Amino acid sequence: MKLLVFGRTGQVGHEILRRRPADMDVLGLGRAEVDVGSDREAVVAAIRGGGWDVVVNATAHTAVDKAESEPELAMAINRDGPAWMAAACADLGIPLIHLSTDYVFDGSKAGAYVEEDPVRPLGAYGVSKEAGERAVRDALPRHVILRTSWVFGAHGRNFVKTMLRLGEERPELGIVADQVGCPTAAADIADTVLAIARRVAGSPANALEGGAPWGTYHYSGAPCTSWHGFATAIFDLRREITGAAPPALRAISTSDYPTPARRPANSELDCSKLRARFGIGPADWRASLAEVLNELLTARETQR
Repeated sequence: MKLLVFGRTGQVGHEILRRRPADMDVLGLGRAEVDVGSDREAVVAAIRGGGWDVVVNATAHTAVDKAESEPELAMAINRDGPAWMAAACADLGIPLIHLSTDYVFDGSKAGAYVEEDPVRPLGAYGVSKEAGERAVRDALPRHVILRTSWVFGAHGRNFVKTMLRLGEERPELGIVADQVGCPTAAADIADTVLAIARRVAGSPANALEGGAPWGTYHYSGAPCTSWHGFATAIFDLRREITGAAPPALRAISTSDYPTPARRPANSELDCSKLRARFGIGPADWRASLAEVLNELLTARETQR
């Protein structure tokens, strides 16, 4: 089985390559090889040239606040690139797995979001990701769009690594407590993508029951928490691993920490559709967090 992954240097792309099974031939491409947001010909050539069974789009402009000042670039990477991939895959009859985000929702719902809930993104990042979803749906029937949330891992930039850095620099941290969501380990997303890829490879466009269930799905960790709760878990686990005392964590409101981009107050995703169709349920992000912290802290000690 041959898998092409755009976005090899991102959190999820990195983990897909690291966790790929022995019976999968996986090629990862980063921006150095293909600029997904500007080079349509390179995107199409990469898909046409390999005899792929499945293509995965793990690229994204994920700098939520920066997207407010560069919405055209966010659109180029998050909409145009996926549109080119989907069109090329449609021409060749190749399924596409496209990663998306909880930020397509406005966060006003009470309870977890299901796939059929109306999308109302609050900022340029969410708008561009929602546009990317539509582009994939319009061009390619054989697609799986996988929305996820609050991604973290040992590789790349994320909340966990920011907390570890700030926790060493400051005795007290103010952490937003009125935004809730589901932290999700990049490794768990990677395992989910690989499992979906194995299921959909070679499945016909109209296969639903007993075949490849095309469409949009949610996948995130469990249970739901706030950014403050997530930070508390990070420092509690760090103390278990290293004995280091945590900084004082002060719960603050969104209004106490203004940012260029508005963020949804509720990002909880309902993952029952993915479980029903693929047999994949949410992983406990706390167990995954322990693995990530062990990797990060062990690497730090090795470097000293």
